[in-house]
Amino acid sequence: DVIKYSKQFLPSLAKGFDDPRVTTKVMDGAKFMDENQASFDVIITDSSDPIGPASVLFETPFYSAMHKSLRDGGIVCTQGESMWLHLDLIEPLVSAISKFFTTVEYAYTSIPTYPSGQIGFIIAGKNCGSVKVPATVPTDEQLETMKYYSPDIHKASFVLPRFAEKAIFKKK
Repeated sequence: DVIKYSKQFLPSLAKGFDDPRVTTKVMDGAKFMDENQASFDVIITDSSDPIGPASVLFETPFYSAMHKSLRDGGIVCTQGESMWLHLDLIEPLVSAISKFFTTVEYAYTSIPTYPSGQIGFIIAGKNCGSVKVPATVPTDEQLETMKYYSPDIHKASFVLPRFAEKAIFKKK
């Protein structure tokens, strides 16, 4: 129902569902990934919080399943909580996913309706480098259709306040 109502009431945000490259599966993600190993370039997990019913989406078996489902050079993006409210949750998530992926980074964006007005993303790559710089840059025509994204906002989303960088990545 979320997808149906998104298309109905938030058409400008839901237009990605109409992209012929997109396939949306509403099902047990772990089962789907077990059935489709080394099949994906990108996996995006938009889940609820890591405490409660969605906790399995933030645990070692799910991270392992995502890793096995990616092709070499692929990336995953998972919900990464708010650095303003949940640093104590973010660092263990980054540590857990780091066991499987060669690159693990944390980015964030402003979402006014979320607690603290911010949400983070854990982005991990399988045998690929950093994703802090866009791999491709949208054309001027493409940028005209975008309300939020730009190459500069992409790069800026990885710039963390010092306290968060220290806590998440154990930097001195």
